[in-house]
Amino acid sequence: MLNTAILPTSFTCQSCGKEFGVPEATLAKYPGWLPKVCMDCKKQNAPGVAKKKLVVRAVRALSGSREENLTVAEVLAKYSAGPVDGVFTDGAAEPNPGPGGWGAVYVVDNRVLDERWGNEPHTTNNRMELSALISGTALVPPGKKTVLYTDSQLCVSTVNEWAKGWEARGWKRKGGDIKNLELVQELYAICRQRPELELRWIAAHSGNRWNEYADSLATAYRRKVR
Repeated sequence: MLNTAILPTSFTCQSCGKEFGVPEATLAKYPGWLPKVCMDCKKQNAPGVAKKKLVVRAVRALSGSREENLTVAEVLAKYSAGPVDGVFTDGAAEPNPGPGGWGAVYVVDNRVLDERWGNEPHTTNNRMELSALISGTALVPPGKKTVLYTDSQLCVSTVNEWAKGWEARGWKRKGGDIKNLELVQELYAICRQRPELELRWIAAHSGNRWNEYADSLATAYRRKVR
């Protein structure tokens, strides 16, 4: 029997704009409580963190490592760290919702074998993250064992943890509608049909060359030069 008590309810963080899940069992303990911010933002705003945030902002200002809007050539010239094999994906929307783009690059032994990117005039960052992963799976030859990297923890949790339960319940959950359902179903079906593909989280804007490259593809719609 499916344990529905652990299925998550999805909310949109009022601080960062991203979706996050809260187990229904947790919500049941606090009737009427509707969380407004995700745990990451809550931790960032905790007492004693303000000073650390100022330091982090100063480091970012010096390093320019966050939201740099680099071309792919500039990314390759600047970054060299991180995994050298796999499919790296990213999605973006600014504002969220608003114009957005996605990108995916297939890399073997630190060399680009294939890449894709696209954009939509009005979308969300989560739709773009899912679109990037779906397109990224098509870059890998059938049967080739490969890791799919994304900096969206929501996408990883959705496919690796939650989708199986949602499917068992007829693609429904107690907390309401499943957002971007058609994309979630498509990606989940691909991952089930292709067990050689492993979906894995990677930190965003941490100097990982190919994650930064995917970010550049996802934001190419903002620039005249890819």
